[in-house]
Amino acid sequence: MGKKFIFMTGGVVSSLGKGLASASIGMLLESQGLKVAMMKLDPYLNVDPGTMNPFQHGEVYVTDDGAETDLDLGHYYRFTNSPLSKASNATSGQIYDTVIKQERHGDYLGNTVQVIPHVTDEIKRRIILCSEQEKGIDVTLVEIGGTVGDIESQPFLEAIRQFRLEHPQDCINIHMTYVPFLKAAGEVKTKPTQHSVQELRSIGLIPDLILCRTESPLEPSVREKIALFCSVPKEAVLEQVDVQHSIYELPLTMIDQKLDTHLTSLLGLKGKKTDIKKWKTMLDACLHPKKKIIVGLVGKYIQHKDAYKSVVEALHHGAIAHQVEVEVRGFESDNLGNVDGCDGYLVPGGFGERGFEGKIAVAKMCREKKIPYFGICLGMQVLVVEFARSVLQLKKANSTEMDPDTPDPIISLLSEQERIKDLGGTMRLGLYPCYLEINTLAHKAYTQSSIQERHRHRYEFNNAYKEAAEKSGLIISGTYKKGDLCEIVEIKNHPWMVGVQFHPEFLSKPTAPHPLFKAFIGAILNG
Repeated sequence: MGKKFIFMTGGVVSSLGKGLASASIGMLLESQGLKVAMMKLDPYLNVDPGTMNPFQHGEVYVTDDGAETDLDLGHYYRFTNSPLSKASNATSGQIYDTVIKQERHGDYLGNTVQVIPHVTDEIKRRIILCSEQEKGIDVTLVEIGGTVGDIESQPFLEAIRQFRLEHPQDCINIHMTYVPFLKAAGEVKTKPTQHSVQELRSIGLIPDLILCRTESPLEPSVREKIALFCSVPKEAVLEQVDVQHSIYELPLTMIDQKLDTHLTSLLGLKGKKTDIKKWKTMLDACLHPKKKIIVGLVGKYIQHKDAYKSVVEALHHGAIAHQVEVEVRGFESDNLGNVDGCDGYLVPGGFGERGFEGKIAVAKMCREKKIPYFGICLGMQVLVVEFARSVLQLKKANSTEMDPDTPDPIISLLSEQERIKDLGGTMRLGLYPCYLEINTLAHKAYTQSSIQERHRHRYEFNNAYKEAAEKSGLIISGTYKKGDLCEIVEIKNHPWMVGVQFHPEFLSKPTAPHPLFKAFIGAILNG
């Protein structure tokens, strides 16, 4: 049995939920005992999303090996056990960058460099690379960003056409479309789906399955019409209705339509009987909470719901572990207003000065009123700056990111701390080890002394202030020993006020909530 490949394309409109659908399909395949790799191909020309505005792109997800990737990889992590690395995400920018560098190096021996075959060959190479990340991968699921018909998506679609031609027995195409309901006519319309599939077929890609995103279930006659006009069997037209309560219901709706066995049949694979007992147990706790709590999320990208996607999901995971419901209430940090009324507050990561003082105000309120506070990355630095100003009485203490001329740079670049001018502030990206001190909230949450977490930041706690801070009640409970860098801080004599320099939200699953999110929700419940 050779490696198998599933290609997921989308049509009609963007934001249909291809990422969640792909993650759910990966989970169904794993539930049949198959090993899955997941990949996202993004058509934009940025080399990676690391420099893109969260308002445009949502959060940047970080892998163990330090790749800054699309947020759909977060969905892949939460739903599957797929290996995720630099090989799991490729952008047009990366593809063209590689091809141009090879041309400059002389690798093409004077040939004219073209989209076909050079760009498409590089795309195919990346797909194979993803399928070989680890031994024993049975199925590689490749999601193509954007919609069919986009100019920037054409090289990816052409590469997939070639790939399927080269591996005719090992590939299937799933096309996801939108089936709208027109109130004025009182009926759903299949024409957008028909046009989308026609567009796909015109470039040589024939869908094996059509996933219809819809607000309400489709009548059998509608599915039959789509099957007829799109030249697929009736059983190959499936609906993806908006889930009622939780995105984690999605795999079950797919099983109800026998998508799990349909996929293995199309791929010629012999999977075990689908086993999702653990998932159903998690979902039962999610759908039948015993209590409701409110967590205030204080950031500057609140208007964009995907900017803090992994943080919000990790909060829900922590709540599921305690069988409670969490309402995440957003507060714009540069226009705070009244922030009262929440059971706990979380300040997530971010960059730049805007909204920083609003976050400081929330940290001060939580410290003084003994309200549970969770600071992540910049949220940890906020905790430290507020502590320095209020407790250490360093009124102008700040991060040099916000005020390069602060007299008390309690947060600063390592190069500034070491008075080295040309070192620069290189970003810490990816997995780093952390040692935990015993008898701390962090140690109690993790129940172990050594952990590994993913990072994405430049600025660090300045150890010149360590002794004074510890004497005044700041506990440094987690340290990266190699660089003597502060990773976790806590406030003494506070129920739960914890800041972490890393991003624990990237390592949280609904079936395995991250220890710190679980502990944060637990502290709120104990309050």
